[in-house]
Amino acid sequence: MNLLRRLWLRLRRLPRPRTLRARLTAGLVVLLAVSCAAVGVAAVVELNGFLTGRVDQQLQQSGPSFPQSLEHGKYRPSDRDGDEHGDTRRQASGTFGARLLNGRITNAALIPADDDPDLTVGLTAHDRTVLAEVPADGRAHTVHLKSIGEYRLMAWTGLDGDVLITGLPLEPVRATVHRLELVSAAVFGLALAAAGVAGAFWVRWSLRPLSRVAATAARVSELPLASGEVALPPRAPEADPHGEVGRVAAAFNRMLGHVEDALTKRHASEERLRTFAADASHELRTPVASVRGHAELALLHPGPVPPEVTRALERIAAESSRMGEMVDDLLLLARLDAGRPLERRPVDLTHLILDSVTDARAAGPEHRWTLDLPEDPVTVPGDSHRLQQVLANLLANARLHTPAGTKVTVLLEAEAGTAVLRVHDDGPGIPTDIQPGVFERFTRAEHRRRQDATGAGAGLGLSIVAAVVEAHGGTVTVESRPGSTTFTARLPLGSLA
Repeated sequence: MNLLRRLWLRLRRLPRPRTLRARLTAGLVVLLAVSCAAVGVAAVVELNGFLTGRVDQQLQQSGPSFPQSLEHGKYRPSDRDGDEHGDTRRQASGTFGARLLNGRITNAALIPADDDPDLTVGLTAHDRTVLAEVPADGRAHTVHLKSIGEYRLMAWTGLDGDVLITGLPLEPVRATVHRLELVSAAVFGLALAAAGVAGAFWVRWSLRPLSRVAATAARVSELPLASGEVALPPRAPEADPHGEVGRVAAAFNRMLGHVEDALTKRHASEERLRTFAADASHELRTPVASVRGHAELALLHPGPVPPEVTRALERIAAESSRMGEMVDDLLLLARLDAGRPLERRPVDLTHLILDSVTDARAAGPEHRWTLDLPEDPVTVPGDSHRLQQVLANLLANARLHTPAGTKVTVLLEAEAGTAVLRVHDDGPGIPTDIQPGVFERFTRAEHRRRQDATGAGAGLGLSIVAAVVEAHGGTVTVESRPGSTTFTARLPLGSLA
């Protein structure tokens, strides 16, 4: 039981095939190996039984003739032709004979392969004990004698109350069986090798449609399906619809059809939403500006105005101004979503950072503003106004969502053809559950980062940052934990050509 358990543990440690093709090929080879082993074992067992049966027949035919001749004295080579002492004709070379009386061996001889006159056998004590235990039942028994090897013995009871034993060697049987084992191992080994190679090619050919399905699925997995118009690759080639692989291919193609329909409808819905946002933002700009203008005009009235009316007019002017900024932001996002090109002129990021930090310091004097700029200017191709908006939004985010006294550091460096802009603050950080969607629209977390924040932003600032940076071919990321928040924007330093 322990041996089988150790064998099972060793088999479990062997590397297992990972691909379906390797598993099928390995399974085919294993099944064929089991079949070959079963056939080989059956052939060896059957041949061994057949040859042993022939030996038993020879012992039955010869009977106790040879041991009977030993009752009258020493056997002579001339007696092999037969005389009055006993019929020993047709005795095969290697025939063993012994006579026992009262459990003791009185005579023992072995017919040699040549005319050697010495027929004596030097039996050991172990051999004498084994011979004494052979039952005189006229049946064949296999014993191992140390002096002459493995023998098939048969014993009879003599007329004088003695036991006559005769036997034939099993070495020819064992040699023939061993030769069959070697031939079977060689033939089955070659058959397994050939079957493994042929099976690998057959399985590979049979699974070609499935490989095409996997290749199509891999191409689909590489497509950006999150947004925009998506063109799915050609469908997987159809296979036999009655086979498993064919049914998989057909089901996969139907699934791709459903996915393509869903993506087409989603893209159409996105386009309608973008068009609506752009149209609504464009149409709202005029009435919002009109409301703000009337409120400001009313505030300029020279006559006496009750304080409550003045306060209401001031709030109308402030909220309309805020609404106007929100409309402008939505219109900008709609234009960026539509893929409208931005200006591409050389923009000195160092100069933009200096101006933006100066404005931020004036708006938030309670914060500590620091700069870490390179000695040489860093210039990128892009839209100066939009990049200025990126800086303003990042600095406003750090100012509005951190408490007074927070240190805000702006870093700029050029590395590997990329301008890297970082805005770092040591504020409370962004909650972990908000970080994945911090660049999405209408994400507002000022109540989480700064409890006393008074800014009532619409949650569009960081989404504009991401949209503008991506429109310039760059990326923006955020890393935040309590006491450290860093926004990193990377812009290519490519030429205008």
